[in-house]
Amino acid sequence: MANNVSHITEYKTLARVVLVLMFLTFLTITVTSFHLGAFSVTVALLIAGVKAFMILTYFMHLKYESVLLRVLVAMIFVLYAVIVLITFIDYAYR
Repeated sequence: MANNVSHITEYKTLARVVLVLMFLTFLTITVTSFHLGAFSVTVALLIAGVKAFMILTYFMHLKYESVLLRVLVAMIFVLYAVIVLITFIDYAYR
């Protein structure tokens, strides 16, 4: 966050984010109850990524940070996606 700059997130916005996170948690539980094979794990990981993005954006105030920090966090998400992809490729060819 830039020095001497403050930001205030409204309680309505935070309440909406909490409700969306609860819905996504329910959706994750629902998806894993279906037997879709490796696809259910993929969907659960995608939902977890969306939840992590929302937490970083709203609760950790990443949207108010500099572009450099946003790019670094995005690179972590890309690295995570590559590792998951490599894991699924390894699983598929065993």
